[in-house]
Amino acid sequence: MQEARPVRANMEINSHEETLLRMFETQRRAHEADPVVPARVRVDRLQRLIGMIEAQESRLIDAVNSDFGARSRTESMFAEIVASLSSARLAKSGVGKWMKVRRVHTPIFMRPGRSEIRPQPLGVAGVISPWNYPLYLALSPLASALAAGNRVLIKPSELTPHTSEVMKAVLGEVFDQSEVAVVTGGADIAAAFASLPFDHLLFTGSTAVGRKVARAAAENLTPVTLELGGKSPAIIDASADLPKAARSVVFGKAFNAGQTCVAPDYVIVTAEQRDYAIGALGEAFNEMYPAIDETPDYTSIISERHFDRLRGLVDESRAAGAQIVEFGNGDKLRALRKLPFTLIIDPPRDSLVMQEEIFGPVLPVISVPDAQAATTYVNQGARPLALYWFGTDRRERDRVLAQTVSGGVTVNDTNWHVVQENLPFGGVGDSGYGVYHGKAGFDTFSQLKPVFLQSRFANTRMMQPPYTASTERLLRFAKKYM
Repeated sequence: MQEARPVRANMEINSHEETLLRMFETQRRAHEADPVVPARVRVDRLQRLIGMIEAQESRLIDAVNSDFGARSRTESMFAEIVASLSSARLAKSGVGKWMKVRRVHTPIFMRPGRSEIRPQPLGVAGVISPWNYPLYLALSPLASALAAGNRVLIKPSELTPHTSEVMKAVLGEVFDQSEVAVVTGGADIAAAFASLPFDHLLFTGSTAVGRKVARAAAENLTPVTLELGGKSPAIIDASADLPKAARSVVFGKAFNAGQTCVAPDYVIVTAEQRDYAIGALGEAFNEMYPAIDETPDYTSIISERHFDRLRGLVDESRAAGAQIVEFGNGDKLRALRKLPFTLIIDPPRDSLVMQEEIFGPVLPVISVPDAQAATTYVNQGARPLALYWFGTDRRERDRVLAQTVSGGVTVNDTNWHVVQENLPFGGVGDSGYGVYHGKAGFDTFSQLKPVFLQSRFANTRMMQPPYTASTERLLRFAKKYM
């Protein structure tokens, strides 16, 4: 048996970390005792996850609302419950096929041997989930890891303590701690969690924290999937139906009050379109939120610190001379920790609002001379987690897709590529690396073991010394047909 990797040897630990280490060791020992996980066990675990989500729907949504202060119940139902069920159900229906041995091509001169890939569980997987979608971004990777046959530890965000405690309780009702466990705590526990020798670690959060997680995991050579954020652009082409595009952009930006990693971070239009676009964005918002100061459909900002940060971004842009257009009564909204939906017109490129991921209902509108300038503007920044393009000109669409690099794309809408479970989800560059969802998630949490099965009829002695003229003939054949 392979020697176990040490768990934070020679380090002082507190009682909370002791609990974490005990959970990890329980799961590691359980995997070592039972490393082969048949399809029926995986399906059973996924069905228990599905049953838990269905049975605890109201309890989970109420917990999320308690953490946000005012979270749209409809948004929570779709983004937390429906999306999580979609992940788990696809995993349940696909796992039997995904875990089968995969035959791959074998070079002709190596036949009748055959080559194949055998997926197998890695062991113990770790999931560090964020506060903005505290259920979905914990339960979706959990579904992928369970489908792959792993044991799973989850560390949810300390910014959503009600959700974390409820999730810990309800998962504990349907899973033994040797299968799935949730550990709660602050930054110290998160740091200890990232330092454990997991067989795979998935982190969703900011780029800055992602770098810390990657460094901690590197000490154990733990493979990591980083799902980060960034400046995701929405490009409105001259061929677009602008009012329709504006409505999609506003939906993507106002959903969860913009606290979404794939929310459009800024919108690009040509200078000729700019004023029309501003009007269309405002009209779209007023149609969707006609009573913004009172409606429960508009979500609160998660904390005072994040609220103040967003106000600071707006104030800095205003001081730099950018035009600010706000929707909603700031004083009335403030009592609910809600921020007016805010357009910032042509802020300087070096302003904070154009340097940081916004993560709130603040939308810069950038005007450029032409379509090529829009692509150039995007490429001058870090590679985004998402990109949105609006228009009917297929040639221009394909040019933009070819000339930009992003984690994922939705054409003529926003955000929806994320919930296509058969599309891999992940970032690139500063927006992260690695993917999950559907089969891609199964593969991420599996060891895809390559196996070559040599035939008893193989004549490999021709490639063994002493080398002869026959060896030379075989080499010429291999060079031609390899």
